[in-house]
Amino acid sequence: MERAAELYALSNVFLAADGIKGKWNEVFFKNDNPITIEVGCGRGEYTVELGRRFPERNFIGLDIKAPRLWRGAKTFEEEEMSNGAFIRTLIETITDYFEQGEVSEIWVTFPDPHPKPSHAPKRLVSERFLNLYRQILKSGGSIHFKTDNDKLFEWAVESFEQNQGLRLLRHTNNLYKSELLDDITSIRTTYENTYLEEGKTIKYAEVTFA
Repeated sequence: MERAAELYALSNVFLAADGIKGKWNEVFFKNDNPITIEVGCGRGEYTVELGRRFPERNFIGLDIKAPRLWRGAKTFEEEEMSNGAFIRTLIETITDYFEQGEVSEIWVTFPDPHPKPSHAPKRLVSERFLNLYRQILKSGGSIHFKTDNDKLFEWAVESFEQNQGLRLLRHTNNLYKSELLDDITSIRTTYENTYLEEGKTIKYAEVTFA
């Protein structure tokens, strides 16, 4: 309760669109730097680390759970980083917050796999959500996807390849033993470290709209 109350008082947290759509750089960031968003960001660990490593870019994390968002938003404040923000919302409302072409890049990191076939539309890399991302992503922008879940990754890659509106740029079943590991893909969340300690492999894919 205390964290939720503090979250709402932080200047880098948004609870409603309130005229921000299409105006993130003008109204909040006060610059023209490209915007990267992380959907289902949890505690915002990926968003925070991206913000640390790339001060010349802007980063926004989206999640519905207030206590998780508090940690990410608080870290940006504590470290006096001005290139990060967070939105408490359902991902289904993403087009309420961003204008066409306003976002340069999207990250989907370790989302709920929703294993039941009937729940496939809930997966954050399903066609339903990809259609939303298409509405806000600039031409040539990428969607990055990381997961430890074998079945989710297999399903996602197959879906990407069958979607004529997408181009699968690169993918791997074992990121940490591939040539795709770099300064960005190597960022680890708490969950990711746990998965690696358990002997799981991390899967990664990057797609763009054709």
